[in-house]
Order: sequence, then structure tokens, then C-alpha cells
Amino acid sequence: MVASLAAVDLTFISSPPEEVTEEEALDAYSRAVTSVAERLSPSVANLRVSRRVRGGRMLDSGGSSVVITPDGFMLTSAHVVSRTEGHGRASFVDGRELEFEVVGSDPLSDLAVLRADGRDLVPAELGDAERLRVGQVVVAIGNPHGFTGSVTAGVVSALGRSLPTRSGANVRVVDNVIQTDAALNPGNSGGALADGRGTVVGINTAVAGVGLGLAVPINAATRRIIAALMTEGRFRRAYLGIAGGPRPLPPRLSRKLGRTSGVEVVQVVEGGPADRAGLRPEDLIVELDGTAIEGMDALQRVVVSDLIGHPVHAKVVREGREQEVEIVPAELDG
Repeated sequence: MVASLAAVDLTFISSPPEEVTEEEALDAYSRAVTSVAERLSPSVANLRVSRRVRGGRMLDSGGSSVVITPDGFMLTSAHVVSRTEGHGRASFVDGRELEFEVVGSDPLSDLAVLRADGRDLVPAELGDAERLRVGQVVVAIGNPHGFTGSVTAGVVSALGRSLPTRSGANVRVVDNVIQTDAALNPGNSGGALADGRGTVVGINTAVAGVGLGLAVPINAATRRIIAALMTEGRFRRAYLGIAGGPRPLPPRLSRKLGRTSGVEVVQVVEGGPADRAGLRPEDLIVELDGTAIEGMDALQRVVVSDLIGHPVHAKVVREGREQEVEIVPAELDG
């Protein structure tokens, strides 16, 4: 017996779908990125500056910056404002254009602080890059190729990367740089790298290759630099006057100290603090000011501005024997 069609509840594939809300149309990833973009875009400015190039000519260039106080302080990359006349114009997504001046720049961290001529700007919240995890979603907001408020998203690809920087004859490595696959293009430098909560965890600084970008982290060390640039216009660094690199400790010394490496002195700058203290090439620094030294990053963290002009004790290994050396760090000339 054939059932009556009237008694069968038929649903056709071609039936129009029920209307969905905007929130239902966005998955969790999209909602996170959208939320960050809406929160941070008003805080990211497009910078226009004139840069001096070879031959003394001035060329227009640009970058991005992040507002950090309502009264106009902004954070950007030092290389964005290097070789400029110290001022430029900042444009925002609400259409405002404001003049700005460079308050302070620190090429060795690739950070600079600007001051825009505005008193009611929308500041971003600075986060803590130390809490990031590989695979975590991050959002980059900047102005690639001059397109204001561009947003890209990706994940943290790696942590703990190093970024070599230079200021004149001085070379330094920025530690704990964030590597991300969020697309970065020319003009993104100085823009915000944010976590899923919309807090700024890094300042985009370099495009290292296709699908690979780097950002200077926002952490305790860089917060000190930012504060010094805002208040003093510069960041003071202590200086030992050595070039060095990591070296494994001899097995006996490694067992005694409970660690595997120290910093070998490769070169001593003539007349510098280390030279005056009697350090020599091939000396192995294993402790400074009571802190274990296992690599150049640890040495850089210990040699801070508070040590300038104050004697510190270094434990070194010379020809297999441990020695105590007193060094008086000087201030590094920018």
C-alpha cells in the first residue's frame, strides 16, 4: 500500500535557510579578530614623515604608531623615525590628522615615543608578552602601504627569537622577540601586535620573510625603556666594553656551578671598563653582580643603567681557575 503524500513531512534541500544573526555567522576565531580590530583601530595611527637619504635628499615615508595615553603619547619603531627632522603627521581612522614630534628614540631596542598634538585620543592597553604561548592567536594592526587601519591575523609562530640592532658602532640584540605569521608589509612597522583580549603585546618591527614577521615584545624590560623615553627622552645603558659569546663550561666547572655555559670574552675595547678591570680575551664570565651568566642575553639583562659608575663583582674563569674581578660600568654612548 502506498502512503499518502499528504501524510509525509518533506524537507527539500532547495528550501531557503532560516535567517541567521550576525553573531551566528561569525565563528569564535572571527569574533575574536573582529573584537580586537574594533577595540584597537582607533588607537593605531598612520605616520607620515620625511626621511633623509643619501645625498641629503628628503623622501616621504611612513609607518604606524600606537597611542598609549589620552594626551598624545604614542609608541612606534625607532627605525620609522630615524633620519627624520623629528616631526611628522599622524592620521587616525576617525579622519583626524595631528602633528607629532619625536620625544625619544632608542635604536638598540627599536622603540621610539612620539607626542601628538591631541588631548582626547583613545589609548591602547599594554599587555605582557611573557604570557604568550606558541600557537596563540595574535592580531596585527597597522598601515601597510599607507592603507590606514589594516588588520591581519595569525598565530605566534615562535618565542624567544633575537633581533640584531645597531646604533652607530654599537650593536645589541633585542631579546625575546615575537615571531608571527600574521601578514606584515611595509608601513606596518610601529603598529600594534595584540592578543585575543585586545591588549598590545608587541610593536611590529620587521618582515623577516614570506609569512614571517617579528615584533618587539611589551614586557618589563621594554616598559622601562618606554617610561625613560617618555620622561627623559632617552634610555641609559651600562657598558662593559667587551664583545663576547656563549661557551660551554668545562665539565668539572659545570658540575660545581650547576649550569652548562658562560660568556667568553672575545674582544676587549681598549680603555673601556673591562679593559681597566683587567679582563682579557678568552676569559669566561660566569657571574656578574651575584647573577649567573649563561649567555649574552643574561649579561644584557644584568648590565642596566643602575650600575653606571658603581663597582660590580664579576666571577671569571681564566686558564681553568676562578677569579673575582671588580668592574665599574660606564654609560653607553648612543
